[in-house]
Amino acid sequence: MFIGEFSHNLDNKGRIAVPAKFRNKLTAGAIITRGLDRCLFVFDSKEWEILAQKLISLPLAQANSRAFTRLMLAGAADVELDKQGRILIPDYLREYAGLKKQSVITGLYNRFEIWDAESWKQYKTKTESQSDEIAEKLSELGI
Repeated sequence: MFIGEFSHNLDNKGRIAVPAKFRNKLTAGAIITRGLDRCLFVFDSKEWEILAQKLISLPLAQANSRAFTRLMLAGAADVELDKQGRILIPDYLREYAGLKKQSVITGLYNRFEIWDAESWKQYKTKTESQSDEIAEKLSELGI
């Protein structure tokens, strides 16, 4: 599982070091794609296959289904760890997430996300200030 929050810098070639504790789950490669909230999602191959199967089973006739499937699948790229434990983030994904040098990697159990450090700070501050409201809404779902 992927858990934790880590600060890493993007190098001038667009590579970022994956936290050491995440690397053993990516030995068979990984998929990086556009995420929600202007971050990037990174899945191991097994978790990506589970998500992809769900996406392709969404109703083709519904515009929102088509749009979300396009967002996730058309933007996806295979990535592999290099010898230093880095992945190369394609230009179009770096641009989508607004990644500059300072980045944050957040583990979310079955995936991790890559954020621009300033965007993550703003998102986290906003979410933390609304945590009571969020918790109350989730309690309606049995969480």
